[in-house]
Amino acid sequence: MRHIVLRSSILCAAVGGALMASPAFAKDVSACLITKTDNNPYFVKMREGALQQAKKLNVSLKTYAGKYDGDNQSQVDAIETCMADGVNGILITASNTSAIVPTVEKARKAGIMVIALDTTLQPTNAADATFATDNFQAGKLDGEWARKRLGDKKAHIAFLDLATSQPSVGVQRDQGFMKGFGIDIKDPHKWGDESDPRIVGHDVTGGAEDGGRKAMENLLQQNPSINLVYAINEPAAAGAYQALKSVGMEKQVTIVAIDGSCDGVKNVRDGVIGATAQQYPLIMASKGIQAIKTFAETGKKPQTSPGLDFTNTGVNLITDHPVKGVPSIDSKAGLKKCWG
Repeated sequence: MRHIVLRSSILCAAVGGALMASPAFAKDVSACLITKTDNNPYFVKMREGALQQAKKLNVSLKTYAGKYDGDNQSQVDAIETCMADGVNGILITASNTSAIVPTVEKARKAGIMVIALDTTLQPTNAADATFATDNFQAGKLDGEWARKRLGDKKAHIAFLDLATSQPSVGVQRDQGFMKGFGIDIKDPHKWGDESDPRIVGHDVTGGAEDGGRKAMENLLQQNPSINLVYAINEPAAAGAYQALKSVGMEKQVTIVAIDGSCDGVKNVRDGVIGATAQQYPLIMASKGIQAIKTFAETGKKPQTSPGLDFTNTGVNLITDHPVKGVPSIDSKAGLKKCWG
């Protein structure tokens, strides 16, 4: 296999200070977790949730990750390995939500249930089920808060998106923010076609801090009057803050993000980020393992949330500057909830 990182080949139990295989685990239910990377704390928490639930339910679990966000080939290879292992189910956060679909279809035809976590496939029904944040709603909360926070100030908005391939999670968050802020989003399935003069521009970050810094630098060159930044996630937001700080603008610009990590919530507390929408990857993963267990034993698949084509695992806006009409909790409460 190319570029696959095997993080946990099989669940183990600590006995007498040493790790050894536990004979108590059933071998008849097995699963794979495939994340975009293994170094993003978000996916670390997701893996933690999957491992905890797998241990609780006696499910044999292997975990895989790509070398970088966007590494579709590694995810293809991982699915094929899981198929060869004869697993009952696969949980995946897709790096490329459309390119992975043919391989997902192969797995489903082989009788394996495939569940998307965090990021819906394109189309959503390419997976048997999806456990995710309502990313559009998360972005919308950010946009509503930012609009009221800026008040009568004229907005000059920089959009720090995920990738040029525009995976569904990036589009949904971006377009949700625009909806909340009162921007005509044109085609809701892509970003960049809007004509609102308040938009300075879009740049991509790869969801990483260095990407956020470079994207912010690029957009500042286009328009140094930027006073509002939408960031795809908190690492990108932290990078944007560093770029702003390097030119003495960190107190002039409001930054919003989506994630809700402990580090991100601390950045809200410390004034680096004005608001962030908190999601719960541990819950996504644990629900996914439970669904695979249920499917293996009964053949039943999970139901979607009312009005949605996926199962919504919840979102909270975290800010220490609440605004009227936008529900939120403060950073102290957010730290108690970070990532589930």
